[in-house]
Amino acid sequence: MTELNKSTDSYKNILSSDVSIVGSLTFSNDLVIDGKIEGEVNSTGNLTVGDNASIKGEIHTKSVTVYGNIEGNVSVEERCVLKATSNIQGDITAATISIEEGSCFSGRSSVGAPQKKEEPKVVGASKLEPAVKKEKDDGTPKQ
Repeated sequence: MTELNKSTDSYKNILSSDVSIVGSLTFSNDLVIDGKIEGEVNSTGNLTVGDNASIKGEIHTKSVTVYGNIEGNVSVEERCVLKATSNIQGDITAATISIEEGSCFSGRSSVGAPQKKEEPKVVGASKLEPAVKKEKDDGTPKQ
């Protein structure tokens, strides 16, 4: 076994430009995609979308650096970097975003710390009074 294979922290996985995947892709460390992906990309790691890459689908990763093309929404926990050669059609959600001059981005962006979902608050419950039977004008109880 070579040193390269012993330490997962010291190298990146690479999908070269002649690779085409239809379906979901999941990885946990670093990945460079330079090929074509049609489907969802999920990771707890860092993604680099290369110059030749074309991704059609949702992306959910820790961070992403984009040189190529993405058609779909991008959601990252940390940093999203759009390089000058990038072309993104979709919404981006990230803690921080960097867009270089020349990048093409068509969509909405949401930047900042992720919002925590708040549970609805119950404001003091009041006791319900028991129903009171009213009397008719003549003093007899209503039915």
